[in-house]
Amino acid sequence: MNATLAAVLDREERDGQQILAALVDHGVFVPVDANGSVVFLKGEDGDPVLPGYVSEACRAELLPSADGAVRCDALRLLDIARDTGVEVLALFSTGGWARVPAALLRQTLQERGQQAAGDQLKLGWSRHPAAVVLRDGAVQRIREFPAVRTVWVSHARRLATGAEHLMVHIAVDEDLPSASADRLMKALLADARQDVPVGMLALNTKTHAETIAELGTMGLDTVLADHTTGRVEVLSREYDPG
Repeated sequence: MNATLAAVLDREERDGQQILAALVDHGVFVPVDANGSVVFLKGEDGDPVLPGYVSEACRAELLPSADGAVRCDALRLLDIARDTGVEVLALFSTGGWARVPAALLRQTLQERGQQAAGDQLKLGWSRHPAAVVLRDGAVQRIREFPAVRTVWVSHARRLATGAEHLMVHIAVDEDLPSASADRLMKALLADARQDVPVGMLALNTKTHAETIAELGTMGLDTVLADHTTGRVEVLSREYDPG
């Protein structure tokens, strides 16, 4: 159950930023039919909306016609919005509801991803389409940045809140903050989907050698550059060099 979101929705006066934060941090339960397809509702203007409930019990009470519910984090909600073209979410608790445009959720996620560098993160390999685009983009562009030695792309979960996003670590042979890492990241984000939150953390190859060594043991998508020979090596569970 998303108790934080329920507490916000149950108030007479609802704070939009608190609603977005609770949605990003804890997700909602999306109703599905017997085939596992999402059950949409009609909004006040007659257009479809993507419903989300603070718990399965709340869904059963307010929408008993659905066959069940699936817990979705913010990334999954945006995937559904993209795939179906339904750009409005309707969030429900037993005591209230709120309308949330998908565009606001995208903006909040992007801001959260950019601000997550200082949080404790649990990293893991990702096959998310945007992660693949980031990895492949690094393969194509890393030679343009002589100071960049290695790029890691991962799925990140913030330990404090459980919020999820993609993460790019960039090892550089230059002082931080790294202009090369910033320019490479801007280029990668220009190629990736803009509705996916992505954080970036630059690491100095000498100062952060221990962290870099640890990243190398995690089985993440990794792009390594030897700028002397021009060779680029890719370490990945799934990579097709074309």
